Amino acid sequence: MGYIIKVPLNRIGYDFIPADYLPEGKDEYYLRFEQNKSNKNYRNLTEEEIRILELNNNESTDWNDVLVTDKFIPQQIKRSKFFGLVRIGDMEEVYLEYRDIRLPVGIYNSQIISCDLGDCVALHQVRYIAHFIVGNEVILLNVNEMETSSNAKFGNGILKEGDPEKSRIFLELCNENGGRSVLPFDGMQAADVYLWTRNRQDKELQKRFFDITNQKFNDIRGYYSEIGDRTVIKNSHTFKNVKIGSDAYIKGVSKLKNVTINSTSEAYTQIGEGCELVNGIIGYGCRVFYGVKAVRFILSSYSQLKYGARLINSFLGDNSTISCCEVLNSLIFPAHEQHHNNSFLCAALIKGQSNMAAGATVGSNHNSRGADGEIIAGRGFWPGLCVSLKHNSRFASYTLIVKGDFLHELDIKFPFSLVSNDVTHDRLVIVPGYWFMYNMYALMRNTNKFISRDKRSFKNQYFEYDILAPDTVNEIFTGIKEIKSAVSKSLNISDPLQWLNNNEKTSEEIFLDNAEFSKRKVLLLKPKESFHLFKKLVRYYAVCQLMEHVDPNGFNDNIKSLIDKGLKREEFENVGSQLIPVSKLDDLLNNLKSGQIDSWDEMHSNYRQLSSDYVQDKLQHSLASLQEITETDPQNWNAEFWNELFDEALQTKKWICDEIYNSRSKDYHNPFRLMVYESEAEMNEVVGKLEDNSFINLQSSEFENFQSRIKDFKSQL
Repeated sequence: MGYIIKVPLNRIGYDFIPADYLPEGKDEYYLRFEQNKSNKNYRNLTEEEIRILELNNNESTDWNDVLVTDKFIPQQIKRSKFFGLVRIGDMEEVYLEYRDIRLPVGIYNSQIISCDLGDCVALHQVRYIAHFIVGNEVILLNVNEMETSSNAKFGNGILKEGDPEKSRIFLELCNENGGRSVLPFDGMQAADVYLWTRNRQDKELQKRFFDITNQKFNDIRGYYSEIGDRTVIKNSHTFKNVKIGSDAYIKGVSKLKNVTINSTSEAYTQIGEGCELVNGIIGYGCRVFYGVKAVRFILSSYSQLKYGARLINSFLGDNSTISCCEVLNSLIFPAHEQHHNNSFLCAALIKGQSNMAAGATVGSNHNSRGADGEIIAGRGFWPGLCVSLKHNSRFASYTLIVKGDFLHELDIKFPFSLVSNDVTHDRLVIVPGYWFMYNMYALMRNTNKFISRDKRSFKNQYFEYDILAPDTVNEIFTGIKEIKSAVSKSLNISDPLQWLNNNEKTSEEIFLDNAEFSKRKVLLLKPKESFHLFKKLVRYYAVCQLMEHVDPNGFNDNIKSLIDKGLKREEFENVGSQLIPVSKLDDLLNNLKSGQIDSWDEMHSNYRQLSSDYVQDKLQHSLASLQEITETDPQNWNAEFWNELFDEALQTKKWICDEIYNSRSKDYHNPFRLMVYESEAEMNEVVGKLEDNSFINLQSSEFENFQSRIKDFKSQL
């Protein structure tokens, strides 16, 4: 417990930096003067100004410590107290208006302790504000307490001189035991966090991450809290050690402590009623509203926390939304959605474009031996209603899980699959490629949806949203291998292709090994259909990349040039929603270890370069995948080969468009969906007409463009 200390009244506002930590020849204001770049010419108050101030019931222990500019209007300061060095910017006889608030410029009913106030600020009922630098045209209305410690860190995982190591803030991600902890810092990206949480056995690499984070900051005490220009704060309780950007809007918060809130006029952040945010970093353009509790967290740009959400020891990527629910010890890549009060996510690595349904319990421990479990899920992870999963489990991209309790560890290697419990026969059932077979509308809409929701003004990394990309295509190859292996073992045959290529319907059941850690069977449904679907998708992926990135003029020469560079299907790693070839990622980490890369800024610059290279890397990967799936020599890719491939791609595109329409049209012809409407006309008014569906119409337009491009390419063969 702290102790109340008696200090002479005339010392209020002084001794902010303890004498032991002041550099020789410096006073306690030297950092404040470096922080505040206003370059104002301040002067002392005149006797007449002091008289007017005192007539307006203002007080100061020493009026000589209140400095003003030549545009000072003492009549606009009333019933306020000043302690320590207070500098007041230009004033005008105007009021500031924000939405329905209109407040005169000046200081009213407030207590100011050693602060710099910008031009034309309106401070009303600020009961206590100490050691803050306040920007221009800021509104502070009805705020209880605003204070700053000399060792303020503003949410960064650093130490100031004299701080004990145990006070350092870590984010304990992916695992509840803290074994993958990282130090948070302002500007931290999902890629930074991911790389740091991996390779924990590499002590040298881990030390480099730690070192470049520490060297990003200094350990000097004495930085003031900051409030940027045109920020509005009203009806709020406690602010301690905060750094708030410009144009932010903060209302009705309970507590902001040790946080950085990034905000600009182009990407302004809003924080609303009842929120308590402690030890965190908030990105640009974020929204945090209605009873949110967040502790030890990073909220990336253009993300939202709403309606009582709890975010603890977690990182939430860009363009994500979490409402109502609880998220603990998790690393979540961009474009995550979680909207339901009864969903729970703990100790998980979720690689983006994910959606948590109501009642989903992902990550709670089902055994009691220790908090050491983890769940890893690729892009597009979707645990359905009331799904309960057990640590440790791993899921390929676009895994959809049907309602149920999954009591055993899972390793699902098939992308686009449906996973369910067959309760009657007590077995796990997996349908590879389910999304393409039965819900094309939802699958294909994902790409457009996430692109439109990516509000980043500075896209410093290329986030991969396409469903067919190097990561998912590599998983398709893994899925093909798993299907062939399962067929061989289940039917006891040496050549599974003979069975898989036989179009006749058969009654044999195909079972998987190593998909669930249990003694029960795991049934692989539709192995033939998914096998051929996967192969078709790889060929389609290659054609799409060619059409997007290769000039049809001189097609053969362009293809030859790509082939001559060498075709090898390389592994890619999802690094914070940016896909990076593993070989280049290894080079990046080795350069960090060797000291060739010596800061996070240099790491981020490398991400940008890798993003620039990605289109070419993806194109090379698609051709290598084509070579492998067709089992052909690229030197023999002649006109006949390309004609057949382009024709098939056009058919595949037509099939995708048709299935998008068919999967959506089911909702219009299902009698149980229709029964809640008095008529078809009413249904069309409520949900819209099928023929007016903008996404379906967009697909029709894209098919026409695709068809036209195919003709362009075929004309060059």
